[in-house]
Amino acid sequence: MTQDRYASLGFQNRRSNGLLAPIMWLGGLIAAVAALTVGAILAVFTAAAVAVIALFASVLVFFAGLAVRARRKVTVKARRADDVIEATKVGDTWVTYGWERQGR
Repeated sequence: MTQDRYASLGFQNRRSNGLLAPIMWLGGLIAAVAALTVGAILAVFTAAAVAVIALFASVLVFFAGLAVRARRKVTVKARRADDVIEATKVGDTWVTYGWERQGR
């Protein structure tokens, strides 16, 4: 009577299936080893992808730094060329040229 009560609750007795149990255990072991192998291979590919992304990002930052440095040098040279103001004395007053920027 006690077994009927447990069976109605969903509990079942463990039964030894003889020769089938070791085969199932071996199948589970093979499946676990296969899952671990696939996981390890995916981890290696993920690490390689992260390394490649980091390499490309560092190259991108390097070239961006070169571009910013080159732009600063060009703008400094352009400003020095624009700072020249010519002045001539006409009568009692000075007339200056070069205040207006080109291209406006």
